Amino acid sequence: MEQTDEPFFRREGELLVPNPCARGPWANAGLHGRVIAGLLGSEIERVHGDPDFMPVRLTVDMYRAPPMVPLAVETRVVRDSRRIRVVDADIISEGRSAGRASCQFLRRGENPSGNPWFGETSKLPHPDSLPPGVAASDTMFGLWEMRWIEGSMETAGRQRQVWMRENRELVEGEPPSAFARVTVAADYASPLANTCGGRGYAFINSDLTIYLDRLPSDEWVGFESISHEASDGIGIGHCNLYDTEGRIGWASACGLAQQVRADIAERAEQSR
Repeated sequence: MEQTDEPFFRREGELLVPNPCARGPWANAGLHGRVIAGLLGSEIERVHGDPDFMPVRLTVDMYRAPPMVPLAVETRVVRDSRRIRVVDADIISEGRSAGRASCQFLRRGENPSGNPWFGETSKLPHPDSLPPGVAASDTMFGLWEMRWIEGSMETAGRQRQVWMRENRELVEGEPPSAFARVTVAADYASPLANTCGGRGYAFINSDLTIYLDRLPSDEWVGFESISHEASDGIGIGHCNLYDTEGRIGWASACGLAQQVRADIAERAEQSR
């Protein structure tokens, strides 16, 4: 079992060096999609964030799985004005881009008056009211903490609701911000919405988009699968995101059918 406090990365000068826990669940896996999204989002915020601006949308394209080698994140400002800031970033691995992100920041202000329609939301039970601990297959062997509300990754044909809490730093010695916690966690929207309960194969997401109207108030991020569609080995999924006070936004992902790592599949089979 990996130690639960090992960070995903450590800094060495301008480079970010992955630890073994950053590996993904897929056959011939490189970096996990969650740490790709997390690094891009957190580096954008670290370099260009501002307390007066809210990071409302992050879109990540994952078009090449970076291997387990040192990498860098390069950021650039696309637009910076009084009320809107747009920043792009690339993960540079082995001298070329392995993924990119675009983040939109909006200046905080006052809400307009009125009574808008909010759509359906759930009242998730507080994570402290749920039993701690889940099967190893659900947590990638202790890489984060989960408390299930409805369904599980082994059940099909049911809505899934779950709380997630990070139990390690993204980058060694750098406590994650609220935005970083969301960006690392939000990649789970893809397996939560797109995994069908089958054996050996699932959808590996090629992108992720997060919309937030506010940041989570504590360490927990809640997920609620809302929709899934799939044809010809291509799936799209959508999840609501929550903190312990209510919905904070949503996350969507599309993906391709892909074989999972043999050790992941074996442990999932044993847990049935």
